[in-house]
Amino acid sequence: MEAMVEVPDGELFVEDAGEGPAVTLLHPGLWDRRTWDPQHRLLQDEGFRVIRYDQRGYGRSTLPVPGAPYSPVRDLQAVLDARGVSTTALVGCSMGGKVAIDATLSFPDRVWALVPVATALSGFESTQEEDDWYGDVGQLYEEAVEAGDLERAQMLLLEGIWAPLGTDDPAGAQIRAIAMDNLQEVTMDESGQERLDPPAAHRLREIDVPTLILTAEADPPDMRRLGAFLAAQIPGAREITVEGADHVVNLRQPDRFNAAVIPFLQEHASR
Repeated sequence: MEAMVEVPDGELFVEDAGEGPAVTLLHPGLWDRRTWDPQHRLLQDEGFRVIRYDQRGYGRSTLPVPGAPYSPVRDLQAVLDARGVSTTALVGCSMGGKVAIDATLSFPDRVWALVPVATALSGFESTQEEDDWYGDVGQLYEEAVEAGDLERAQMLLLEGIWAPLGTDDPAGAQIRAIAMDNLQEVTMDESGQERLDPPAAHRLREIDVPTLILTAEADPPDMRRLGAFLAAQIPGAREITVEGADHVVNLRQPDRFNAAVIPFLQEHASR
């Protein structure tokens, strides 16, 4: 079923389908809930209740109100409350992984498993060498935004950072299409977003749920180091590097993603 869930100063578009242990899918920035299309039906067929939603400012959800405070973690909590979900596994890619980690630290009793995928992490600092890897993409991106050429700005990010394996093949074309449908995120005012304090990078040893970390083989260097950092800091966590994948791992390599994640969820859902 589909629903709009009210949150402070906005609404979130939510899909809730299937029966069984709940799994909540959190999409990456630039994109929306449709990045989970390859897993949405499959997880239901494997015996899970699947919740996915457009985070604030993406897809069919409302934009943040400039300057108004909001919290992606509280937004997630509102979705779970509205749908009557007491406990869930959290599977999140990039921005979605960051929300999943922050949420696990904020309300651990509601999370039965955690799967950060090519994730971001609050409080994690890159090295100068890693910053240098991005080259001139950031400057060119800003110039395109200032010129009002949002499509060029988005393509610079895709080609230079997040989808270097290409956007012309079927998987890459889907990655490109969903990103282009969300051009509003390029100029979105996120100044009101609240941050976890202290940040997650300094609290990872508090995580006490089964954790599987997926790292993309073709991600930027800082993202790949982050995967190893998480695996070293979260007690009992396991890391898998997904070969042939750039940032949106589950779209670029759905079979490899599914082969890693679904057995992990099935194992820990049965406990």
